[in-house]
Amino acid sequence: MRGEAFANASYRLYAEQARREGLPSVARIFERAADVELNEHFPTEAKLSGQVKGDAANLRDAITGERYESRHMYPGFAREAQSTGDANAANRFTEIAGDEAKHARAFDTALRAVKSRSRSGSVPAAPVVHPVEVPAGPPMVRAQQTRENLDTALHGEALAYAKYRLYGQHAARPDVARLFRGTGEVELREHLPETARLAGLVGTTHENLTKAIAGERYESQTMYPTFAKRAEAAGDTEAARTFRHNARDEARHARSFEKARDRLSGS
Repeated sequence: MRGEAFANASYRLYAEQARREGLPSVARIFERAADVELNEHFPTEAKLSGQVKGDAANLRDAITGERYESRHMYPGFAREAQSTGDANAANRFTEIAGDEAKHARAFDTALRAVKSRSRSGSVPAAPVVHPVEVPAGPPMVRAQQTRENLDTALHGEALAYAKYRLYGQHAARPDVARLFRGTGEVELREHLPETARLAGLVGTTHENLTKAIAGERYESQTMYPTFAKRAEAAGDTEAARTFRHNARDEARHARSFEKARDRLSGS
């Protein structure tokens, strides 16, 4: 699920770069793959793992995640970045920690409203999103530890978006659904791009295709086949079937990306 969420988010950034380079057909290839990761693979795996529950349980899960990020993960990343001279990353981590603390408080207020017998509690409005663009560029940090922390943050923000989107789709209350969706949009369109710029996640379209091919080959040839074998051995036949299906999808994505790169290389 973590990998599928990150693939969705990174492919959408790659699609934006392809459009900046005047390559709309390549952008559409990235977007189609991103849609499969988010709308097919992620929810299927979430269902198998029992990720989605009722509004109260989903809110508790969100609170736990946001509190960890705001109290421990991002402050720790900020201290490490400051100590290695990556002041810009330290500032960004600190700012995101503050946002995540606000998210935790909003989810906590929503939980109290959901649990209220009188149903009189008010669920906070969704936070305002300030979209951030991610043009192609090298990493903007120098320490290896900062780069590793940025990678952790990128995967965490992508996963939060995918989970909150799913929680919103299954929410019993419209106001809770709006809160989940809006908070997820902040993670996807604000926090993730901010960390992506620092990490140098986006390169030229040719470079992005090369990275995507490597990722899809690994998932289709190694990761998902291994998961399928383990699931089969454990008697989890439905999970094994899902993993094999996803492996075939990822192989198709790899071929699509390869064809697009070949066309670029030949042009």
